[in-house]
Amino acid sequence: MDDTTPETPAETSDEARHASKMAKKKAARDKIMATKTEEKGLVIVHTGKGKGKSSAAFGMIFRCIAHDMHCAVVQFIKGAMHTGERDLIQAHFGDLCEFHTMGEGFTWETQDRARDVAAATKAWEKAKELIRDPANRMIVLDEINIALRYDYIPLDDVLAFLRDEKPATTHVVLTGRNAHERLIEQADLVTEMELIKHPFRSGVKAQPGVEF
Repeated sequence: MDDTTPETPAETSDEARHASKMAKKKAARDKIMATKTEEKGLVIVHTGKGKGKSSAAFGMIFRCIAHDMHCAVVQFIKGAMHTGERDLIQAHFGDLCEFHTMGEGFTWETQDRARDVAAATKAWEKAKELIRDPANRMIVLDEINIALRYDYIPLDDVLAFLRDEKPATTHVVLTGRNAHERLIEQADLVTEMELIKHPFRSGVKAQPGVEF
């Protein structure tokens, strides 16, 4: 005995309308996609008060690794504390991704501007070296926006380098709060992470697997 209940005319009509709507949407989308033919190296900015700026950047790094693309990370602020991303990359993917942690911790930890400037300057020199290398498809400059905000490295130098010296096919991702409006204007892709709720405000400390 067949227990299948036949569709009612109303259900059949709803399915037909849905299929027609999706077909029109696909045709419109395909028409738009047919006009997108250019490939270029992007300047990408992740900023905002919300969590996820560096995490999103590392997601792209792992995509590059999955595609056997050479890439690199330069951390401008984070110090010697171990993080899951760095440990995993250095242990298993060091042949594809260089990882340079060149900060000494957050600015309130060092309390030494000259030392912070020196560390940021050294990190920027390493970043330029990696970006200039055409073998690298993507470079993440983690927390560089903080270094720029505190004038540890000159904004004009960073903007001019990205405009004039970055290879045409290289992607550069800049993370950190308070991205400068001039950097946002020059970038190709900008995402602002909005803070709606965070457990830190309820007394929950940073935890492995979530923050590091």
